[in-house]
Parts: sequence; structure tokens; C-alpha cells
Amino acid sequence: MGIGTLAHTVGQLPLKQLTEKLSGRGVDFVQLALNKAISDIDTSIGKLSPALANHIGEQFHRAGLRIGVLGCYINPIHPDPQQRRHEINRFKEHLRYARDFGTSIVATETADLTTYLAHDAERYEQIGWSALKQTVEELAEEAERWGVFIGLEPVATHTLSSSEKMARILEEIPSSNLGVVFDPVNLLPFKAIDSQDAFLDQAFATFGDRIVLAHLKDIIVQNDRLEAVRSGQGIFQTKSFLTKLQQAKPGIDISLEQVSHDNLDATIQYVRTLME
Repeated sequence: MGIGTLAHTVGQLPLKQLTEKLSGRGVDFVQLALNKAISDIDTSIGKLSPALANHIGEQFHRAGLRIGVLGCYINPIHPDPQQRRHEINRFKEHLRYARDFGTSIVATETADLTTYLAHDAERYEQIGWSALKQTVEELAEEAERWGVFIGLEPVATHTLSSSEKMARILEEIPSSNLGVVFDPVNLLPFKAIDSQDAFLDQAFATFGDRIVLAHLKDIIVQNDRLEAVRSGQGIFQTKSFLTKLQQAKPGIDISLEQVSHDNLDATIQYVRTLME
């Protein structure tokens, strides 16, 4: 399994400096959020081209890295129709040029579950779901045109707030170009802290065949709440997760989160030890 991290883990930098700081760190790939990682190139909507995408991909390749996924974390249910259209168009642009960057995955989360709570306290979840489905249907059509994957990341506090909802969106939008970015810590409910294996087994049984990328971090209990930390610093059953992940999706990429420039090397070493 490949180990990677967010490209902006080492900061928002000029492209050459960015790739130099990531090179030789034991990183196999990066999750690249263009506007968060690259400071000297305008990658705002309308600026991308095959040549620019190739240039950026080549710089990472020369540094011994590949771009495993483009992070384009939009709000797919934004209440303002004009803003939602802007974000949809930005995501579509990423889909069109993904392969020129050297990847076939563009990832996003799905915005807060309570986005429409003030609008309608009784039907807010239904309204959010309807908006999400409409957006993802449109994005899936674009992904199919370009032969790339949309990586949807379920999060316990977002519109895709459970394994069951992740399965539901995959069923309601029957596109082979929809995949799952599985971050178990983001989806782990507080009540499952002491039954993590059962939680993981249920998740893998529900959508394991559709996972296109994994995220990895750890978790601690802080003031009766779950707080994310880097791998090896908490109570998440990382070894068990990696074993189940390898069985479900051999060789899949794993992107480390909650890491910094200073602790990236130690975290990579910790995770690689668990994978042996």
C-alpha cells in the first residue's frame, strides 16, 4: 500500500520548493489541493490547461512523487445557487484535467449535515440530501466523460454521515465513477470507541468494494468528545484497520492526516512498521 500525505503538509510554497520539501521523506504520493499547496501558480477556476497540469505533475514526478489524488473540497450543497454553481464548475474542471496531472481521482467531502437547519428544522436533512444528490449526479456525468473517479468522503457530521448513507448515495446514483474516500476516524461514532472492529467490519461490508483512497489518522477522547491526532498518538485500532484495508483493497493508497512537516517522517515510519 502506498503512503502519502497532503501536499500542503509542508506548507503553501512555490512548486519547486514544495516538491523539494516532500522529496526523500518516504512519501509515495501526495493528495494535492492546488490552491492550498502551490503559491506561485494561479490555479483558480478557468486557469487550468493540459500543459499546466502536465507541468505540475512532472515536477512531482522528478521529485520521486506521484499525484495520487486531487483534493477539491467543495460545498456541494451550498445554499447560494450561484456559489454552488461556481464550486460545481471548479470540481468539473478538476475532473477534466485529472489525468493530465497523473491521477484518476478527485475528492471532496459533502458539507455540514445542519446546513439547512435554520431554513427548515424538520426537513433540513432531506433538503441537504436532495441538493447533494443533484450535485453528485451532475458531477458523475462529467467524471464518466473523462474516465475518472469522484472520491466522496463520508464524515459523521456531514451530509454523508454514516456508512448507510454512503451506501445509499452509491445506490441512488448508479455510476461506476463514484468511489469512497474512507477515513474511519471521521466516520467513527463516539459509541463505537469500544467496538471499533465491529464498526470497521460493518463499513467494509457496506462499501469496501468502492473504496478508491484511504485516509489515516488517530483519535483521542477530550472532554467527552473525539479529537483527531496523528497516527500512533491515540486509541484508534490502526493495525486492525490496515489489515482489513489490505484484505479489502490490496495495494490501495493511504493518505496520512493530522501530520506536520516536523512529525511527518516519524508518522510514516510508525505506519510502515504496522504494515510489515
